[in-house]
Amino acid sequence: MAGRPRKPFLMRASPGVMAAVEKLAAAELRSVNAQLEILLREALARRGVCAHADDPDADGA
Repeated sequence: MAGRPRKPFLMRASPGVMAAVEKLAAAELRSVNAQLEILLREALARRGVCAHADDPDADGA
């Protein structure tokens, strides 16, 4: 994954949500960070928003 730009951010979530994400990440052999990105991408896709992994301007900033 080296070379792919990442934008760090701070996120607050309830302990229950984080526990569920951690459990899902472990079941799918992913880091919590990777699992959160996948969940965000899936949510965006359901709303018809395409997030391009290689486009730094995909977030609209």
